Amino acid sequence: MTDILMPKATAVWLVDNTSLTFEQIADFCGLHPLEVRGIADGDVARDIRGADPLVNGQLTREELDKAQNDDAYRMSAVVSRHAELLKVHKAPPKYTPVSRRQDRPDAISWFVRNHPEVTDAQIAKMLGTTKSTIESVRNRTHWNSPNIKPVDPVTLGLVGQLALDELVKKAADKKAKDDAKKGGATIQPVDAPAEAAEPEFVPEARERRGAEPTAASVFGAKD
Repeated sequence: MTDILMPKATAVWLVDNTSLTFEQIADFCGLHPLEVRGIADGDVARDIRGADPLVNGQLTREELDKAQNDDAYRMSAVVSRHAELLKVHKAPPKYTPVSRRQDRPDAISWFVRNHPEVTDAQIAKMLGTTKSTIESVRNRTHWNSPNIKPVDPVTLGLVGQLALDELVKKAADKKAKDDAKKGGATIQPVDAPAEAAEPEFVPEARERRGAEPTAASVFGAKD
């Protein structure tokens, strides 16, 4: 990837003002040679105003002259101080002084006992240790297990209080979200109301109540 600013505008200027090949310009600007050819034909970047890399300090006259005299030569851009400042620099690995490295198992034990929600990866990153060491402390297979005791990493001077609080809070929030997803409320089926049971028919009940009235018994028998 090119480090120069405004690569297309620079390519426009080089196409219009130098005898460089398309490949040389493409290599310097981080473009495809066909794209540079398109600039020369007026099909690409037609509305872009050319930017002189000599004036803006991205190319020296010596480099340009060498490239124009040798088609195989590839120009090197001048490293821009501003471009360097804009680069994202990855934080270096956490360094723990040798005098304090022996305290890390105690800090690991403190995490394991007091904050099981903090993952091994988070512990390893904060304390500058390895997952295998954390596992050995947890399973008490560490070579110094009899002497390991849980001690707050802040007390040991391995981390700052603010960094520790932030880590614990982040781990707790993540665990709460995971628990909510796994054990969220589920809709329980509603039991249908029991229907009123019909009284059981007992044949003997009629006999106990007496015989059913008949027409003869009510109106009297006809002569």
